[in-house]
Amino acid sequence: MSTPGTEEPTADEAIALHRLAQAVGLDLDAQQTRQLLAYLDMLQRWNGVYNLTAVRSREGMWTQHLADCLAVVQPVARHFEARSLKSARILDVGSGGGLPGLVLAVCLPALAVTCVDTVSKKVAFVRQVAAELSLANLRSVHGRVESLARSTTPFDLITARAFASLPEFVGLTQSLVAPGACWLAMKGKTPYDEITQLPQEIEMFHVEQLTVPGLDAQRCLVWMRPRSVA
Repeated sequence: MSTPGTEEPTADEAIALHRLAQAVGLDLDAQQTRQLLAYLDMLQRWNGVYNLTAVRSREGMWTQHLADCLAVVQPVARHFEARSLKSARILDVGSGGGLPGLVLAVCLPALAVTCVDTVSKKVAFVRQVAAELSLANLRSVHGRVESLARSTTPFDLITARAFASLPEFVGLTQSLVAPGACWLAMKGKTPYDEITQLPQEIEMFHVEQLTVPGLDAQRCLVWMRPRSVA
């Protein structure tokens, strides 16, 4: 039985997604496969009207968006497993069309994911996808991330993809990190200049190089956390 709001994927695309997932260390079940391919369908359909992304072709969306974000799932899962957290709260800042937040919500259903963006049509899109794919663990908020500080519980992980420089990213969200939480920034080449400009109270503790199947470009994850006080 398919998830409400989804159609059975074509065999070729389902196989291709299964192979892509395996290449980044994931084992998607049938429902997750349907949800991710349905998301890709909706992104392509809505993009024709609402200009959600500059990537226009399905092939481009597959590689530059879906594969790029699937490569982040295992590092996030390992992070929470190391902390023995079976459930956690993630904030995806400047999420746009739900990248990577929506992909994380599909692949890691135990996590509660909040996407925030200042563009109302992108927020509406993520909400529609969440409704059609029955993603109860996903919510989408319209507004500036700094406005969340007054009205929400702190998060265990704060992510961003192509949102801002590292100093600006942590500066805007510093009041939203829970005790023991950290930031995860998706970047291309290692941003050495941005790392050296981080506030003194923030430390970069790991730069994780990624290989994204089909993408001929450098990708890395920059992990940061509040510096412990001796």
